[in-house]
Amino acid sequence: MKKMTYEEAVKRLEEIVEQLDSGKLTLDESLKLFEESTQLTAFCNKGLENAKLKITELSKKEEE
Repeated sequence: MKKMTYEEAVKRLEEIVEQLDSGKLTLDESLKLFEESTQLTAFCNKGLENAKLKITELSKKEEE
C-alpha cells in the first residue's frame, strides 16, 4: 500500500464501496478490493487510535 493520509485512505475506502456496490466486478476483482479495504481499514483505525492517544496526552497536560 502506498503512503497516504488518513483522508486519502477514507476516500479510497469510499471508492471501493461504490465499486463493490455496483455489482459489475468479477469475484477476483471483488476479493482484491476487499483485501485492499481491510488494509485501509486497519490503517485508518491505527490513525484514529494514535489521534485519540495524542488528545488524551494533551488533555492530561492541560489538567496539570
